[in-house]
Amino acid sequence: MIQRKIKRNGHVSRRLTVILVIACGTLSVLAQTKRKTPKYVVPVNTAIRLRMNNGLTSKNAKVGDHFTSTVVTPVYAKGVEVIPAGSIVNGHVTHVDRASRKSQAGSIDVTFTSIKIPNGVNYPISGSLVGSDGAGNEADIQGKSSKKRNAKFVGRGMVVGGLINGGAGVVTGGLFGAARGLIKKGEEAQVDSGTEFDMMLNRSVSMSAFR
Repeated sequence: MIQRKIKRNGHVSRRLTVILVIACGTLSVLAQTKRKTPKYVVPVNTAIRLRMNNGLTSKNAKVGDHFTSTVVTPVYAKGVEVIPAGSIVNGHVTHVDRASRKSQAGSIDVTFTSIKIPNGVNYPISGSLVGSDGAGNEADIQGKSSKKRNAKFVGRGMVVGGLINGGAGVVTGGLFGAARGLIKKGEEAQVDSGTEFDMMLNRSVSMSAFR
């Protein structure tokens, strides 16, 4: 009887050892797989083309109002797609100037704080509205002036980098040069749903490849 118990205990011990070895091996493989997931860096000053999902107007917009935009053109890092078209970018209003009949047109300052990829992954970002001079949507805008970086929505939904008397700078939509004369004094900043514009990253973002 004692010998049988010893044999049984020996079998149980060997089985437990095998189970532990398999479990440890599995955990090791999972850990290695997790560690090997590559990250790709989208550099600071990268321009991302967005489309407004909901309208804004300086007539009733308030600081803190949230809005969303959809990525129009995919973004790649080292040839790998990290931000596909259809990703959702969240932003909010940081400053509003109401239009005045006797002075300047209305304007809206905004910032961008996060981006949600279609697979559900969410990344915090810091992004600014930026004027466009008609360059490619995926172009890196390094070296652009702070006036261009600190663009804002102005009358007729235009995006202007730096304001002079309510309307001067570089405007999106293929328009070049001064916006003076295109924006009337006293005109509210009206940004309709579907309006396209460029956002520029204020800092780099580490992302996984889109799957």
